[in-house]
Amino acid sequence: MKTRQKRQVCVLLPNKQHLDCTVGVKARGHEVLNSVLKQLGVSELQVFGLTVLRDNEYLFLDLEQKLSKYFGKRWNRGSLMVQFVLFLRVQFYVESGLLIFSSKVQQLYYAELRQKVLQSQSRHQEALFFLLAASALQAEVGDLEQKEENAEEEGGEKRLYFLPEDYFPSWLIKRRGRDFLLKHGPVLHGELRGLSRRRAILQFIKEASSLQDGAVSFYRMSEEKKQLRSSIVLGVALKGVHIYQEVEGKQCLLYDFSWTDIDRFTFQGCRFEISAVGSLCLPKLLYYTPSAFHSKHVLKHLRDSHRYHISTRDALSYILQLEDTQASRFYKEAYICDTTRLTHRLRCNNSLASSMTDCSFAVETTAACSKEEEEEEEVSNTEFEMCVDEPEEFLVDDPAEVSWLAELLPDGPLLLPSSYWAGWFKNRSKISLMINRSFDEHHIIIMCSFIISCHHGNEAGAEEES
Repeated sequence: MKTRQKRQVCVLLPNKQHLDCTVGVKARGHEVLNSVLKQLGVSELQVFGLTVLRDNEYLFLDLEQKLSKYFGKRWNRGSLMVQFVLFLRVQFYVESGLLIFSSKVQQLYYAELRQKVLQSQSRHQEALFFLLAASALQAEVGDLEQKEENAEEEGGEKRLYFLPEDYFPSWLIKRRGRDFLLKHGPVLHGELRGLSRRRAILQFIKEASSLQDGAVSFYRMSEEKKQLRSSIVLGVALKGVHIYQEVEGKQCLLYDFSWTDIDRFTFQGCRFEISAVGSLCLPKLLYYTPSAFHSKHVLKHLRDSHRYHISTRDALSYILQLEDTQASRFYKEAYICDTTRLTHRLRCNNSLASSMTDCSFAVETTAACSKEEEEEEEVSNTEFEMCVDEPEEFLVDDPAEVSWLAELLPDGPLLLPSSYWAGWFKNRSKISLMINRSFDEHHIIIMCSFIISCHHGNEAGAEEES
């Protein structure tokens, strides 16, 4: 009789492992979460939540609700012989991995981001994928050995120490070709020699946060109530909400709202409204979710994400200041070039053929594409509303009160190459991304440079002037 009151729940982790949890038939979500915490040996998961797959979308569980609400009649009729599947997924994305205290949770976060990068369609950020691949290789392979860099011959074939399919999106492999990635991937990987696994993971997390569709949770919606094909995608991002529209198979960004741009979200059944603040002079945006069940859980995710953003804002600001200080001590550069495609463009233009250098990287920019389908369910008349009110800004007068954040930084400087592609060579020493539009609208030359400079007293100043 007691056996009939037990259910087997399988929790799939981002690293493709799974945990088996046995709970009672009246169990709630937090009982499964407690079992996961115990098996992982951590006190909290911070940025993770349990999700259920419903209509090809991941919905985060309300941990106070009974599991029978999510599995329906199958749960009541089930037994220990039947497994129910939940997924552990990132609920709140972060700009810095130092906000995640546990190294185990940090590695799970990294594992999910790795998959998100491979699925990314941000074709206009091609250079960033090379930096992410280099960080991932350093974290998983370690220092690039000289023999690997030279690709020794074994049995008449080149020995490959990584597969492009494991580190680059499929569209990038198709665009550049495997040979190009195998040739230039190790160049950037080699520049990270000496970086520890932990630092490489932190660097990957920081770089991935700037990927447009990387650190985002997506929900499909439609513009019409009875529209079978979803044309709108709502993304819950780091600092707000993205609204995309699918046009001829291409996913186009319509609105990029920060939390301060939004006045409120309102759900009534499957009807979803976004009201922007008055200063933006935008009308209410009206969309429809697949069901009232979806509406309730999307609203909860939005509310929880906004609260998490508020609660970590000051800690994040302090961490980023520390990282800026650490990173300003280094200077280093590396270049890669697609000479074949660049030479072809130069010859077609009958000019500048002799000016081609080995420090350029041709990129064709295209929009990201995605296509999704779904069905609608019955509409509930219950109305939910969430107001997005940012608390008043305040200053942290005494940074020593949060000095524990400094202890989270690894010993020595933290190398964060691509996050500092913004410019300033002197004093800032950040990574720069310089775009030279000397050709046509469809081709640009990007100089990818890792900038790592040292500034030590008067000697550093003299070196900088020289």
